[in-house]
Amino acid sequence: MNNSSADSSVLTHKKWRYFLLRNQIGKLSFLFKCVHWQRLTNRRIGIIPLPAYFMILACLGTLLTSKKISGDISIMIALLAACGFTCAEIGARIPGLKQIGGPVIVSIFLPAYLVHCKFLPAELVGSISDFWHSTKFVYLFSACVIVGSILSMDRQALIIGIVKIFIPLGAGSVIAATVGTLTGMAFGLSAHYTFFYIVIPIMAGGIGEGAIPLTLAYGEILNAPQDQIFAQVVPAIVLGNLVAIICASVLNQLGKRYSRYSGEGRLYDVEDDVLAKPINTSSVKVEHIAVAGMAAIAFYIVGIVVHKLIGLPAPVAMLFLVVLVKLIYTISPKLEKGARTVYRFFSIAVTYPLLFAIGITTTSWADLMAAFNLANIVTIVVTVFTLTTVGFFVGKWIGLYPIESALINTCHSGMGGVGDIAILTSAHRLELMPFAQIATRLGGALTITVAILLLGAIT
Repeated sequence: MNNSSADSSVLTHKKWRYFLLRNQIGKLSFLFKCVHWQRLTNRRIGIIPLPAYFMILACLGTLLTSKKISGDISIMIALLAACGFTCAEIGARIPGLKQIGGPVIVSIFLPAYLVHCKFLPAELVGSISDFWHSTKFVYLFSACVIVGSILSMDRQALIIGIVKIFIPLGAGSVIAATVGTLTGMAFGLSAHYTFFYIVIPIMAGGIGEGAIPLTLAYGEILNAPQDQIFAQVVPAIVLGNLVAIICASVLNQLGKRYSRYSGEGRLYDVEDDVLAKPINTSSVKVEHIAVAGMAAIAFYIVGIVVHKLIGLPAPVAMLFLVVLVKLIYTISPKLEKGARTVYRFFSIAVTYPLLFAIGITTTSWADLMAAFNLANIVTIVVTVFTLTTVGFFVGKWIGLYPIESALINTCHSGMGGVGDIAILTSAHRLELMPFAQIATRLGGALTITVAILLLGAIT
């Protein structure tokens, strides 16, 4: 009995030790899985954690195959984020392309190509197009970026920047128009065609506020159909925007290599520039961010009302109003910090999904291909390059940071507001959006006015 009890006790003890060992192994295995999962969630596609990314793709695939995808805002956010950041990741990993704005180029032109070739499901393209045109989301993005960057900017830098940017912008426009026209003539194009159908459209301010009013005026002066003239000028605008994106990326690389030429987003050297300092996120409360977001929307609505009353473009009216508010010291420091947080959120989280939507809805692959002949390509490249180069050297001469000054001039050759977003994203300097809007909107309006007067005088 004693021996049997001892054997039973030893057996029970061994079972207990085995149970404890299995329990410890289970805990270690669970801990390992948790650590492995945490590492997996730390890996991201853009801002999307990898597990969430694959979950979104699986759900979107299911909705597409069942043809039940809708324009619901939650679905659209997931769709645009997954597709936009995927394109950006692809562009950032292609050797050679990543050095010249690959993420931006792929995010815009890959979806445009896929739409052109009808490789994307019609339900997908239709849902994105409906969402884009019904929400006008690009205007919310522009409002938050412009208002946030202006309210976060040093007043002195803002005043000096606005006054000074017109010098390189004006010099660049005149010299680029001259050099671009001479280049087209050297490649067998007529001076009239080169100037009015290639050079001027590049600097007209995009499609909606550039090419359309420009070609309407051309049609009235020449007594020709507006749609035919529009088809001739759009390819130069699209290809010019692509060249501008590449120039912006090259300028960014130049600024990294020669830091003395770069203000890292500051147009003018001001020591206490808020945008140049790291933000103390612990002091920014949620209500400050919410108030700043509503302020941006309010400013844009005022811009819309001004546009209805006097015809001034809403982004320009909004820009002038925000500058005025900033200059008369009516914004509290808490609101300024909240505005900067709103700006940073949109620039980090929304830019590439927005660029993907731009590629789907407003970028024509056929128009881009229509500009691909040697004379057009060289003329467009020389025009944009000249505009950028003059901005660099004239900006340096008048005391601006050359990289930033050149970027503002480059935006003058962009495809309107969406072009500014693409160009500044390629240069990692979205904080220059207010100055880019001045170059695009006001510079484009002046370019159109001059072109119409000249065409009327010689016709």
